[in-house]
Amino acid sequence: MPTDAELAARIVASDKPAVAAALNLIEDRRPASQARIEALLAALPPRAGVHRVGLTGPPGVGKSTLTSVLARELRARGKSVGVLAVDPSSLRSGGALLGDRARMDFDGGDAGMFVRSLATAGDTGGLAYAANAVVAVLSAAYDRVLVETVGVGQSETEVEHVVDSVCLVVQPGSGDVLQFIKAGIMEIPDVIVVNKGDQKPLAQRAAGDLASALAALRRAGMDGEQAKIPVLVTSARDRTGIEALLDALEAHAAAFTPATLAARRREGATHWTLSLLQRRFGEHAIELLGGRAAIAARVRAALDAGRTPLRAVAELGQAYLAAVSAPADKIEAG
Repeated sequence: MPTDAELAARIVASDKPAVAAALNLIEDRRPASQARIEALLAALPPRAGVHRVGLTGPPGVGKSTLTSVLARELRARGKSVGVLAVDPSSLRSGGALLGDRARMDFDGGDAGMFVRSLATAGDTGGLAYAANAVVAVLSAAYDRVLVETVGVGQSETEVEHVVDSVCLVVQPGSGDVLQFIKAGIMEIPDVIVVNKGDQKPLAQRAAGDLASALAALRRAGMDGEQAKIPVLVTSARDRTGIEALLDALEAHAAAFTPATLAARRREGATHWTLSLLQRRFGEHAIELLGGRAAIAARVRAALDAGRTPLRAVAELGQAYLAAVSAPADKIEAG
């Protein structure tokens, strides 16, 4: 078995078996594996110029096909690509149903392309609990990381915490636009795409409706940057609008400074750390440790000190268990 440093070095070299081995380890929920997962994530150096893109939207809009087409266009532009496709869990095995991956067309022999399916395991929000760690590994190995969520509704926005740019995909004639105007998911996209643009009249009407929705949100107080969200029309089937979509995503990535990108990723890691803490220890841990704002400040300090989210969760968990046991200790001492 390679050491953590050896495995990390192979991941940075985009060695596909090493990437697969790391993701297998991350999906191992046994307590005995947690220390090695923490060590591996800590050993991964940052890769310069990585851009993480999330594709989200309701079921049936063509996210898988669009992800496939985007990945191939990125490869044509000379970028290596890691894809995380989050699938619903099998009711029998608990594993990913692989529906998304089955709809993707990739060359398995392409050394610059890696595709992984991940089961939600019952998690809400469109992602799986391990998504943050998986994205960290893919970001160490590939220039571009595409994260496709399961079909989501108007309030499931977890993807914004693991990527740099969010692409909201809708389809014409579905009625989704009116639902999105209500709240939630319209607040997170950096690019909006009306897919299935081969349905031309319906697609153009949906794009117009979305532009009107953004104007309405702007009048209601949306900040200036969100008001500039581009609305594009693509057809993954006909391969139209793909270059314009990639150009829009690359423009969004170029707008980040090193400081703003680091701040966005730190806030995403902070959010996932809080989610993991709540998952492992419950809402009582959040309350006993001072509430979300106080814990978030502690997490940011831990991340700035070089700890991984998993290490921060472990330390907070120890603090929680100590706080829970303290009253009993005092009673015994008295």
